[in-house]
Amino acid sequence: MTPAVLPPLSLYIHIPWCVRKCPYCDFNSHARQDALPEQDYIQALSQDLSAERERLQSLRPLHSIFIGGGTPSLFSAEAIGQILTDVDRQWGIGTDTEVTLEANPGTFEQQRFEGFRQAGINRLSLGIQSFNDTHLQALGRIHNADNALTAARSARRIFDKLNLDLMHGLPGQLTVEALADLQQAIDLSPDHLSWYQLTLEPNTEFHARPPTLPVDEALWDIQEQGQELLDQAGFRQYEISAYAKDNRVSQHNLNYWQFGDYLGIGAGAHGKTSRQSSDNNALLFERHHKLRQPKAYLASLHKTAGREHIPTDELSFEFMLNALRLSDGVASELFSARTGLPLTSITAQLTKAREWGLLENDTRVLRPTRQGRLFLNDLLGLFL
Repeated sequence: MTPAVLPPLSLYIHIPWCVRKCPYCDFNSHARQDALPEQDYIQALSQDLSAERERLQSLRPLHSIFIGGGTPSLFSAEAIGQILTDVDRQWGIGTDTEVTLEANPGTFEQQRFEGFRQAGINRLSLGIQSFNDTHLQALGRIHNADNALTAARSARRIFDKLNLDLMHGLPGQLTVEALADLQQAIDLSPDHLSWYQLTLEPNTEFHARPPTLPVDEALWDIQEQGQELLDQAGFRQYEISAYAKDNRVSQHNLNYWQFGDYLGIGAGAHGKTSRQSSDNNALLFERHHKLRQPKAYLASLHKTAGREHIPTDELSFEFMLNALRLSDGVASELFSARTGLPLTSITAQLTKAREWGLLENDTRVLRPTRQGRLFLNDLLGLFL
């Protein structure tokens, strides 16, 4: 048998604090009450990474690093630099490793952009959401349109790689307003856009008290006309809500969607890793998640709240759940490389998906058709 080959490994670092919790947000974020415990949290992250290093033993190079939240840009540039210095000391950061930081466009964070770049961040992701003050207020955002414009222009000067995060289908939003937001984002010349529809997630304020959202017909108009704007501007859709110019895709997210491995450290972080079996001929998969509450995470010597093996009979669905989000899909051979299962194990499902017109007939790739993208849940359901 051919020895199993481990996939690329990424690192996700979670910083859980925000100025305040947005009503649509279901991430593990907590409104800060006092001064942020930067040094204590840096130490806790170091302990967390050290434990993961000891667990994995075999150290693969880090394919990418993503610092998310919460609002990581609330941490000082010096603190972000300390975190990355420790990652480099313990694991190593390559000269070409993509290192992304999520940031808010508030004036306070903007003053730190240059420092973040000097600390080792080479890709910034700005949480704009909208350029309309009325909609920003409805979303509970603490920045205004002027802040967003100034921040994006500043970031564009400092960072070679810039993502703008933008939402549509907002409370009371007209089609023309959604398209104006998108056009403004395009005009700011980022190389990457995350453009997605607002959804009402469980355990959020919006879910408990739903706002009035645009009707389905309006949402469809926004999607179709917005897609045309993006195409004309040279943004290629490579995932359901991800668009890139000049192939500047998010390496971190692409690794996730291609069923690569990722470590998660920080309060509430999740991860998925694989390792070789004792005879090196199979891959064994494990999920992990860390303690959610910042105080508990800081206080505990053991940061991991739980680990679980991914059963073999769930691997096909787990792989497809990610890979079929990609517009180009993936090479068919990647299924075996990333799951350790033969492609023949899902022959019946693939045949039915192609008969239903949900999957391209080219057997060299696993790629959804346009119909498959529209009815992705039906396509994925075949692999459950």
